[in-house]
Amino acid sequence: GSQKKTDWVFLFHSVWIALKNACVCVCSGCLIEQLTEEKYECMVCCDVIRVMAPVWSCQSCFHVFHLNCIKKWARSPASQADGEGWRCPACQNVAFKAPTSYTCFCGKVTNPEYQRSEIPHSCGDMCGKKRTGRDCNHPCNILCHPGPCPQCPAFVTKSCICGRTSKQVRCSQTESLRCEQVCGALLNCAEHCCSQICHQGQCQPCQLRVQQVCFCGVVHREVPCGTDRNSFDGTGYFSCNKQCGKMLECQAHRCLQTCHPGQCQPCPLSPKLVHSCPCGQTALAKLLELGYPERRGCTDAIPSCGKICSKPLPCDTVHLCDKLCHEDSCGPCSLTSTIKCRCGSKTKRVPCVVIQREELMFTCEKRCSKKRSCGRHKCGELCCVDIEHKCTFICGYKLNCGQHRCQEICHRGNCQPCWQTSFDELACYCGETVMYPPVPCGTKPPECKNPCTRQHNCDHPVFHSCHSDERCPPCTYLTKKWCMGNHEQRSNIPCHLQDISCGLLCNKPLPCGFHRCKRICHRGECDAEGECKQPCLHPRPECGHPCKAPCHPGTTCPHTTCTAKVSMQCDCGCRKETMPCMEAASSYQRYAAIAVASKLSDMQLGESVDIAQLTKKEQTQAKLECDQECATLERNRRLAEALQVDLSADPFNTKSSSCKYSDSLKEDARKEFKFVSEVEEEIRNLVELANKGKQPKRSHCFPPMKREQRRIIHELAEVYGVESVSYDSEPKRNVVITAIRGKSMCPNSTLIALIERETAARAPPPIAHIKQYNSK
Repeated sequence: GSQKKTDWVFLFHSVWIALKNACVCVCSGCLIEQLTEEKYECMVCCDVIRVMAPVWSCQSCFHVFHLNCIKKWARSPASQADGEGWRCPACQNVAFKAPTSYTCFCGKVTNPEYQRSEIPHSCGDMCGKKRTGRDCNHPCNILCHPGPCPQCPAFVTKSCICGRTSKQVRCSQTESLRCEQVCGALLNCAEHCCSQICHQGQCQPCQLRVQQVCFCGVVHREVPCGTDRNSFDGTGYFSCNKQCGKMLECQAHRCLQTCHPGQCQPCPLSPKLVHSCPCGQTALAKLLELGYPERRGCTDAIPSCGKICSKPLPCDTVHLCDKLCHEDSCGPCSLTSTIKCRCGSKTKRVPCVVIQREELMFTCEKRCSKKRSCGRHKCGELCCVDIEHKCTFICGYKLNCGQHRCQEICHRGNCQPCWQTSFDELACYCGETVMYPPVPCGTKPPECKNPCTRQHNCDHPVFHSCHSDERCPPCTYLTKKWCMGNHEQRSNIPCHLQDISCGLLCNKPLPCGFHRCKRICHRGECDAEGECKQPCLHPRPECGHPCKAPCHPGTTCPHTTCTAKVSMQCDCGCRKETMPCMEAASSYQRYAAIAVASKLSDMQLGESVDIAQLTKKEQTQAKLECDQECATLERNRRLAEALQVDLSADPFNTKSSSCKYSDSLKEDARKEFKFVSEVEEEIRNLVELANKGKQPKRSHCFPPMKREQRRIIHELAEVYGVESVSYDSEPKRNVVITAIRGKSMCPNSTLIALIERETAARAPPPIAHIKQYNSK
């Protein structure tokens, strides 16, 4: 409905422009005046035609259009004629070639230059076009001009219609000369003369009615005099399309041809015309030599040769007649033939009788899978025989306006721009800026430089202009706003930002009453997940470590195994190890049992035992048993005291430094020797730069790595007195170490050197003794 309404509006507007131009430009002079003063409007775009703009003029109605406008019109669906070509928007005259270049009105000069003293869009030379008169051969003798050429002013001698009289008249005169005499010309029958007064055109056919007979003399008809006069052969005028039936010269057979002019053909059975047997394989002269009687007349039988006929049957050139030589026509074929479908992909066998009766061609069930001319759809026709698979679907794609769809036949490439036009004014939101019709479909409202007049949520000054979008741009006025957790008031915050985070911990008490929120300043409630999941901090009754179970307010702590890490060392302090609290408790019980057993042995020897030392509370800490290494270290210490030797100054004393490295760290160094050596070298360099450089602090960031490797870095940093912190989340979690002057120190012996010495001091494995056996 909207499409038809727009088309009618466009049609009425085009008619109005055409009537306006026709009323003004009734002659070439008015058209020249309108084009010179730039008052002539193009019917397609409804805009004034400038003197410098390329134009095109219709040679039928002489309307002038913009060249680009008429090109678009010629390509549009609305301009297409029923057959081929396109229609002029003014006179609807059909043209087969679309305009491509800018020429003058007479067509002699391409891209004419505008001169103030000349007619716009003309070449300034003589027009030279053929005038509109039918018999006028004089070219137009005025300068190149728009509109029709003026009438020819020359005088010529013209005859009257019947050609008997003549006189001098204007060449442009279109009325025919008539005299008052009778025509007297011979009519079409060549027997009677015309009795009309001097008239135009050929004389009327003779109106007398006569009787005519056909060539065979059987059928008669009444027609106007002169009908089929040239077909008369002496006996008849026309053919009745029936069998002739005239007796032939032989007086035994009649003519079997259709009613024909002239004499009938000789009898086809005459002995003069028949020279072979009925099948044509044997000459009659040869049969006469064999004793066959000679034919004397057309009624005598044609002797048979006795061979197989072998004439091609009517069904196919492959099948031949299998009867003996005979005079009658060959009978119907009793065999079958193979025929193909229309596309030639499938075949089937049918009786030859069917082929003789009618031309048979069947359609197979194969669907054509080739692409149509649009390149999008498949043909899909059954038994297709088309060479060019033209697409018959409607394109249906949305046009550039975004509202209408393409109504052309499915095509390649982009669709043409939308030709829908509105004749209503298009204004901006505030109405100050207006675009006047015609407005092409899909045109956005004009840009307006006035401030936006819409109602806004805030009372800040408006800095954006009037716009056609539904929502206004966000307000960027800088204000002061509290963060989401009301921790602090931030300055220079744009007005449109609502949720602002200060970056601090929330630290609000949770509903459980034991913990505080550890999230960064956030929106909404702290217990958004429904319940607190932080670890319980109540001490365990058996070991004093925190419960660490998920928060459980109002209930007792569950009985679970304590997983807290406990640092253990032996009495001499040489061995140090970290293990879970449960294993530490069992180790302490074993240590206490050994102590009690030693005290009992002392009681058997008669010594007193102080039980209070075993029941003290601080004795409940777990301890490690001293091993052979501890005994060796104690022996060396006593020997050094006796010899007054300082063990700390001995560079080869690795026992003092080896106690700084835990057994787990040594084991990791043996497994990942290269990684540990690189990390330790980086830490040593960092410590030396911090102690000797200008900056008191030096930091280094390791790349992301696995959890076990990060643990090795943390333990090595603790040995060197370097701070280590892990950042980011998995899988990009990394470690940053910081060396501080005065706090970070390098040990006497590195972990890598210690591992290398232990490996070198280790005895080689025994070589197995292999018995030698002789070949026997």
